[in-house]
Order: sequence, then structure tokens, then C-alpha cells
Amino acid sequence: MATLSVVIPAYNEEEGIRSIMERVLAIRSALRQVAIDDLELIVVDDGSADLTPDLVRAQEGARLVQHARNGGYGAALKTGFAAAKGEWIGFLDADGTYPPEYFPAMIEAGHRENADLVIGSRMVGAYSQMPITRRIGNLIFARLVNIISAANITDSASGMRIFRKSILPRLYPLPDGLNLTPVMSTRALHESLTMVEVPIPYSERIGRSKLSVVHDGMRFGQSIVWTALNYNPARMFGLVGMGICGVAAVIGLLLVWARLQGVQSVSPIGAFALFSGLVFAVAGVMLVALGFGFNYFVALFHKTPVRQGLWGRPLFNVRWEQHFGWIGLVVLLFGLLVAGFSLIMTLLGWTLTQLWLYYLASAVFTLMGLQLIVAWVQMQTLDALHVREDLAASDLLGKAVNPQNELVLRNARSDPLQTQA
Repeated sequence: MATLSVVIPAYNEEEGIRSIMERVLAIRSALRQVAIDDLELIVVDDGSADLTPDLVRAQEGARLVQHARNGGYGAALKTGFAAAKGEWIGFLDADGTYPPEYFPAMIEAGHRENADLVIGSRMVGAYSQMPITRRIGNLIFARLVNIISAANITDSASGMRIFRKSILPRLYPLPDGLNLTPVMSTRALHESLTMVEVPIPYSERIGRSKLSVVHDGMRFGQSIVWTALNYNPARMFGLVGMGICGVAAVIGLLLVWARLQGVQSVSPIGAFALFSGLVFAVAGVMLVALGFGFNYFVALFHKTPVRQGLWGRPLFNVRWEQHFGWIGLVVLLFGLLVAGFSLIMTLLGWTLTQLWLYYLASAVFTLMGLQLIVAWVQMQTLDALHVREDLAASDLLGKAVNPQNELVLRNARSDPLQTQA
């Protein structure tokens, strides 16, 4: 016997709460058509100062849970999740903007796709009365989640969704504010949960909106970024670092082209370009290396392999960070070779006007090579600590070495973190 528990967070929603409760309770028969035998309606009153709790008490079939004081949208939802008894948990707002009549279709999609989480998408295929500012904001949030999670969803901040109660431990911790929904989407993607979307219409709300476009928008973006950093720092730092390296490469090519055209002296603009290229090249490599290093910290902390890397999936089935050592050594040696060439040419009488580009190239490649080597050493150390942690968990450390333990140790060492570039 499967049950859907629908949670409605409510804070001063006396104008619309009765209507949305009646609409939710009216879908019982439709839910039976998609193998849901029972419906549980939970309204969490988040410290309302109006008639909201009284209206909920008067509604047959609704269960009231109250907060003594206002704790926030996310806090109310989490209280409802804890009180829910169903195998599936759904939620939507109390203001009538989301259509509970679409819950059966979402359940059907969840069964059909064997999904863990089904989102009602306001951004595709259905009529929407969403204000243009919020529509633009939701497009930005969805694109941000897709970029940092290597995914493709259209409505990361939708406030109407259903999920299997069994996945809650993998979604927590969740924030207490309005940013619960984008954080839930980001965590679900990085936890490799199966997530699908069902197009839904979106209506103009009943009553005054509590959403601040600027303040809450900034909080949404910040929450998405910080949540992703808890899972896959390599993608965020790596994409930024590669972009910066690309700018440095363009500057370098322009400098080489100018030199080939016979330009020897450096103008004020040229000096600025030299400085910018040096900073961008070193900073870009540093960010890429830092991102991969953080992935190893994340894996060590969570005691689990890193699931994603820079591209979100294997690129040519190669773990690129494992090659940072020899790549860094090659780059370092090239920088030192250029430095040696510059010194020889200096002794042979070349002027500073002739040598400045070689000095710059030597400094850039030497610093980038050192950064890659240091990052490689750091990741090898963290890799060894991860193996040691695995062995400690297996209660092998501190015991006398025997052939069987040697075999386990070799196997552990041959299975380092599965970070993927």
C-alpha cells in the first residue's frame, strides 16, 4: 500500500490555504490510478499571525503541525518531511501558484522512469503566469546548476516536486530558507539520484509574495555554488581556471605575433598585457590544480570516491590529475631551458629589448610547472591517506603483516580515488 504525503508550508496564508487544501484532497481518486492508495496532507504552520492555523484545523483530512515562531520556508518543509509517513513525499506552496492536480502525473513519471525525484517544471511546455523577473532568475539558476553539475534541468528552483522518502538522508543537510529547492536539486544531481521533470502550469499567487528577487536571488546563487563545492570543486575551479588560462594564451599569442612583426619595445599597453598574461597564466593553472586537490579533500572527508571531475564524466577515460606530476616537470624544465637560453644570450650581448619576452616565458612556465608538481604531490599524499583510512576501517592497521594482509594492502593501493576529469 503506497502513500503520498503532501507537505504545505504556510506562513500567513489565510487567503489561499483553504483552496489549496481542498484541491490537494480532491486528487485522491486520481492517485489510485497511479498505484497510490492513500494520501496524507500535512500543513506546517510556520508561526502565522493570522487565521491560517484555524483554517487548517477546520479542514477535514488535513493534519496541522505548528512552529511556535517563524523558522523559514525550508524549516517548515523539513518539519513536514519528518512528520510524513508516505513512501513518496510531495510539497507545494500554499498560495495556489502550483497545481496539485499534476501530482498524479508526477507520480506516474516517477514510476515510469524509476526516478528518485520528480520536479514540476514551470519553464517548459505549460502556460505560466510567472513574472518576467522571476522567469529570468529561474533561467539563470537552472543554467548555473547545469554548468556546475554537468546536468540538464530546466527548473532547479521549482517549489512543487515529489521524491522517495528513502533518499532524504542523501539530500540533507538542507537550508531553512527559500533556497531549499535549488540546494535540493544540486545535491540530488551530485548524489547521482535519478531526477526527471514534468511540465506544469504556474498561476499568479493569492496574497502577497514573500520572495525578494534580489536578496533571495543572491542567496539562491550562493547556495548552489557552495553546495556544488561540497561535492565537486574540480569542475567549478577548473572551468574558471581554464577560462583564465585561455585569456592568458590569447595574450601570449598576441605578444608572439607582435614580436614576429618586428616589435621590440614595450608600450604602456604592452606592459599591462605582459603583467596580465603572467598573472592569468599562473592563476589559471593554480585554480585548476586547486580544484582537483579539493576533490581529494572532499573524497577523504566523505570517505567515498569523487563521482565527477572537470567535465562531469571521463574524458578519453583518463584521470588527468594523475599526470600532473610529469606534465608539471616537462613545463618546469621548459621554463628552465628558456631561462638558460636567456642567460646565454645575455652573456653574448643581447639587449633587454631582445630578451624581455624570453624572461617572461621563463617565469610563466617555471611557475606553472612548480604549481602542477606541488598539486600532484598533494594529491598523492591525500590518496595515500584515503587508502590508510580504508585500511583502518577494515581494522587492518596495527596488525601483524601476513600474506593475506599484504594482498589486501596491494589491492587497496591499486584502487585510489576515482576522480574523473
